[in-house]
Amino acid sequence: MPSSASPDVPESGLPEPATAPGTTAPTAATTPAAPAAPASTAQGASDMRRVATASFIGTAIEFYDYYIYGTAAALVLNDAFFPELSETAGTLATLSTFAIGFAARPLGAAVFGHYGDRVGRKAVLVVSLLMMGLSTGLIGLLPGYDTLGVAAPILLVVLRLVQGLGLGGEWGGAALLAVEHAPRGKRGLYAAAPQMGSPVGYFAATVTFLLMSSVLSDDAFDGWGWRIPFLLSFVLVAVGLVIRLRIAETPAFAKVTEQRETAKAPLLEAFRVHPKEMLLGAGMITVVYVMFYTAATYCMTYTTDDLGIPKNDMLMLTLVAVVVLGVSTYAVARWSDRVGRRRLIIGGAAFGVVWGAVLFPLLDTENYFLIAVALSGALLCMGVIYGPAGAYMPELFGTRMRYSGAGFSYNLGGVLGGAAAPLIVTALAESYSATVGGWFMSGMALLSLACVLALPETRDRDLDAI
Repeated sequence: MPSSASPDVPESGLPEPATAPGTTAPTAATTPAAPAAPASTAQGASDMRRVATASFIGTAIEFYDYYIYGTAAALVLNDAFFPELSETAGTLATLSTFAIGFAARPLGAAVFGHYGDRVGRKAVLVVSLLMMGLSTGLIGLLPGYDTLGVAAPILLVVLRLVQGLGLGGEWGGAALLAVEHAPRGKRGLYAAAPQMGSPVGYFAATVTFLLMSSVLSDDAFDGWGWRIPFLLSFVLVAVGLVIRLRIAETPAFAKVTEQRETAKAPLLEAFRVHPKEMLLGAGMITVVYVMFYTAATYCMTYTTDDLGIPKNDMLMLTLVAVVVLGVSTYAVARWSDRVGRRRLIIGGAAFGVVWGAVLFPLLDTENYFLIAVALSGALLCMGVIYGPAGAYMPELFGTRMRYSGAGFSYNLGGVLGGAAAPLIVTALAESYSATVGGWFMSGMALLSLACVLALPETRDRDLDAI
């Protein structure tokens, strides 16, 4: 609140325009300023809550969709769609369909980013949510190999491609929705909303699978129970649409539209204006994917198939790690408004270099406490980087190409980390040992560390000026 000795200053920090000649300046007697401020503040807080909810709910639903596929891929999809292959070959085939979704994500980021930078953030986010949710629900209805033969895995791949395209357009738009609405000093806090969609979506996916596997016999779960989490996506996408259709376009994009400054080819412009940020941003975010999808997908397969730990026990231990992910994501995102994004991301990447080497030795103990520590450490590394990244990556790019630049860079890192890592770790574990796969994870964390060291701090940037 301004002091009694100071003129009123709007939230932008700029002084009010001078009074025009021939007019009378408002006075305290004629302008009841005190009651107006709380009403404006309350309205602004209400608007920000609506924006935060819209950015959170969409990513929570979308990541729920993606994670139930990852969990199903680790537990049952190899038997349902690749029963003719050996156990190892079936696991690799299932993880390959998982990787296909990641391969489609940069394409989705390019397409959705193009229209998001030219048409607007809101409309594109509605389409991405529909693509992701409907394709996930259809996977739950897809007959298996025993019914359709070779057509079953082909259709599964097609639906995975649609899933990947939808998610490729989701993160960039959700992050921009929060960041471009947020006050300058609170972008990290509000960007935590879409980032929290990841742990909450994964928690919901894990709980759903845990409930299904707990109340059903193994035969019922493997036969049809695994489909229930996919079918729930039809309901969730309807909820997400209702929420997203109620939000307004972001102020930053509205300003660009008013001034007729939208880019004709925003992705090409992003590569031309910000080539370093595009490539180094992708490298920086790679460790997030490596840690998460190795821990969430391959480690589930490794502990249940190779170590013989019951899947329900592993799902419970995974829930512990997901809580660690959620707490660290929110806390570090908020902290980044005070100390900066870059130094926190550097710390997370350095931690990943160490944790990749100890992850599998901890799992190999078969001690439940140490397994929980192993998975929690991997997801703690992710949260420390992922939390600030929600604001950091959009802040690297100008408004004209921000959706395309941030979204494409983020999803390119997904190809390197999310698509490749589980396959490479599986192959290394099969040829050598799981510990060697952990060394690969450390190497990818080192790559991310080098990339973020070459990038600038962005906390104090004016988003309208870049």
